[in-house]
Amino acid sequence: MQMLTIATYNIHKGFSHFNRRVVVHDLRERLRELNADIVFLQEVQGEHAHHGQRFNNYPDGAQHEFLADQLWPHSAYGKNSVYEAGHHGNAILSRFPIVQSLNTDVSAHRFESRGLLHCEIESAGGPRVHCLCAHFGLFAKGRRVQTGALIEYVQNRIPPDAPLIIAGDFNDWRNQMSHPLASELGMHDVFHLHGGKVARSFPARLPMFRLDRIYVRGFTVQHSEVHVGGAWQRLSDHAALSASLKRNG
Repeated sequence: MQMLTIATYNIHKGFSHFNRRVVVHDLRERLRELNADIVFLQEVQGEHAHHGQRFNNYPDGAQHEFLADQLWPHSAYGKNSVYEAGHHGNAILSRFPIVQSLNTDVSAHRFESRGLLHCEIESAGGPRVHCLCAHFGLFAKGRRVQTGALIEYVQNRIPPDAPLIIAGDFNDWRNQMSHPLASELGMHDVFHLHGGKVARSFPARLPMFRLDRIYVRGFTVQHSEVHVGGAWQRLSDHAALSASLKRNG
């Protein structure tokens, strides 16, 4: 696994803007076009008791399993927000075996349930790649707490020389995460490494805010792209991000 293509996407629970249409079928087609080896997803509906009754095209089962079908044989889901009708959270889809996974609660307060999904992914001829998928809160104070929890988690659980990818929706429009992740973990944003600026990803129709990120350690960035326009803008309120990476060493 010297070369690796990855993507991250907040899929808005498989619904269009203002929850008017089920778009998870189109989402699956767009994700397949990216041809990514590993996909980091946020706002994934694990279960909902009523959507199937309201929408005749709503798929059975968990969304990450529906999206992974045939192309990504390995997947993991982290249940974060639980309510009477069901639950949603983060997911990782992979072409390569997921050796183990762990979901950790990093909620900063009781009004927002947030988690950190950690997968160790097998790679041929090299060490396992550690992948963390996250969706941080809407408030700055909570995000600072969650950034600290993320740094502590990595320092305690992941070897400092292990290849590492952290991706997700961090709601970090002021870019306050990049410095502590660089200084404490040696992690750098792929768009900053490739083009000198953190990507704009929200709202999808005309991205202005830099909410979504891909941070890497132990990789060189070959390419990075924000997926907007055309069919993409009719899906989630976020834009998808992708990057092509080459492992160092």
